[in-house]
Amino acid sequence: MRGPAAVVLALAAMLAAVPSAVAGWWRPPQRLTWYWQLQGAVKNDKAVDAYDIDGFENDAGEVALLHGQGKRVICYIDVGTSENFRPDYRSFPASVKGRSNGWPGERWLDVRRLDVLAPIMSARFEMCAQKGFDAVEPDNMEAYANASGFPLTASDPLAYNEWVAQTVHALGMAVLQKNDGEQTQQQVKDFDGALAEQCNQYHECSDYMLYLQAGKPVLNAEYRLGKSRFCAADESSGIMGARLNLALNGRRFEPCW
Repeated sequence: MRGPAAVVLALAAMLAAVPSAVAGWWRPPQRLTWYWQLQGAVKNDKAVDAYDIDGFENDAGEVALLHGQGKRVICYIDVGTSENFRPDYRSFPASVKGRSNGWPGERWLDVRRLDVLAPIMSARFEMCAQKGFDAVEPDNMEAYANASGFPLTASDPLAYNEWVAQTVHALGMAVLQKNDGEQTQQQVKDFDGALAEQCNQYHECSDYMLYLQAGKPVLNAEYRLGKSRFCAADESSGIMGARLNLALNGRRFEPCW
């Protein structure tokens, strides 16, 4: 059997194979102070509740150090693009790699191919769990809204993202929705909060209000706006906003709280 029916049956089988979610994963509070750094040696001296750092570039020792400071640690992992600088890059067959997403070495993935992507992403999430991370930030969830090279529709990533959330939960970690605010309504039940970029600059912050209504955090990173142009709005709505630099290398961190 081929075609849409076969895809649905395969997806149902994969979701059924995900172990029952661990009841004790961390539930991030709505007011969560946070720091985000994906490049360079981690500046682990920030007075925040949680750190969001690269899952590949940081070892269990870094996670343990932050835990020793009483901080939760979020594992940044790309789920929507292949990255030619990652050790598992050769695991992605050419058939699932589309166009560049604009970042060097990254190409959009065909998220309809859960049969191919599930083993690769499961191994990444297991790496996060083994290093002791408390949560996962799965990046690049919105290929359908970009020129990915695949005929993706808005509904295509939803099944994939649901699988991501269930798999991460099954490993005992929380998981955040990354961007894709237009589909918050369909995803808020699966994720423990959201991380948005430039939602003030692009007038998208209202897309994430369902998370706040559910008592879950919404973290927002602004790159171009000065604090005077967004902090009051974020604080009023309950969003945890901060100004950072686009490289996320620790050179700028100006939180609103």
